Amino acid sequence: MRNNRKMKKRILITGASGLIGTELCRNFLEQGFEVFGFDLKTSSLKHPSFTSIKGDVTSEDDVKSALKTAKTLDALINNAAKAKPDEGPLEKLTLAKWNDLLSVDLTSVFLFSKHAIPLLRKSNGSIVNISSTRHKMSEANTEIYSAAKGGIDALTRAMAISLGPDVRVNSVSPGWISDPETKLKPADHEQHPAGRVGIPSDIAGIVSYLVSEQASFVTGQDFVIDGGMTAKMIYK
Repeated sequence: MRNNRKMKKRILITGASGLIGTELCRNFLEQGFEVFGFDLKTSSLKHPSFTSIKGDVTSEDDVKSALKTAKTLDALINNAAKAKPDEGPLEKLTLAKWNDLLSVDLTSVFLFSKHAIPLLRKSNGSIVNISSTRHKMSEANTEIYSAAKGGIDALTRAMAISLGPDVRVNSVSPGWISDPETKLKPADHEQHPAGRVGIPSDIAGIVSYLVSEQASFVTGQDFVIDGGMTAKMIYK
């Protein structure tokens, strides 16, 4: 991060209008960042330090335009994704569906990172990629989503080696994250070793840490935030 600067630190967050994305934006605004939120639809957030940028994460022109709008950057959060794990039986998947989901969930991470690197090198900034526990555990018919999230895990490690020491790169793998207002069954919470389903602020907290100076020695790591579910052995 830059030292001895009068201007606010700047962060760009993709998928800024979604459940986790909106909370990420709020969290960094509360910390005094200037936040650029990128999404297909305009964010509902209203704040003098927030800029909503409409665009497609699979469009290289839109990506380059967004970074030109930001001008300088201290952190990039690659959060955009099509969060629809179940795409049906593998033998019935079309190549078009495969390519479409991978382009949003994985290729967008490459595109934004590629074009943000020059800005992040100048600031000794960081990248945080939002993955999923589904690259560690699966349900049936989730091949595309799982492959994309597994790709993020591998890409994070590779980027950390290539970009260090100028830019730190880490990933966060959320488990079940729900809107706090959503009414869930007691069993939904009880199955988690932590005793509850996750909420967006659980993810915002770890991302905030990874962007901060406190995490200056942390790079190339994936942080699983799932209430302990991936540690739980389950037999029927």
